[in-house]
Amino acid sequence: MSDDVSDQKKPKLIVVVAFDRGEDGELFTAYGPTDQQSEDRAIRTAKALASNHVGVIARSRDANAALGDYGPPTVLFTNGDVPDME
Repeated sequence: MSDDVSDQKKPKLIVVVAFDRGEDGELFTAYGPTDQQSEDRAIRTAKALASNHVGVIARSRDANAALGDYGPPTVLFTNGDVPDME
């Protein structure tokens, strides 16, 4: 027997973040994190940002913001230098 709740599509938190390097050599957030409407949109945005920043990442995770419940992140696209984002 299937559980109707588990069969429903879960909401996702989908974000893109771009990074640059400061004079001290440390990475800093240059863009984002910005919410995206879809995973495809996040990948397109990240690819567009990749040529202008030292690093960019697009990722998604299942999210129930009302409960503060977030699943593990899934990397959709990464390019260049990005910090460890656990």
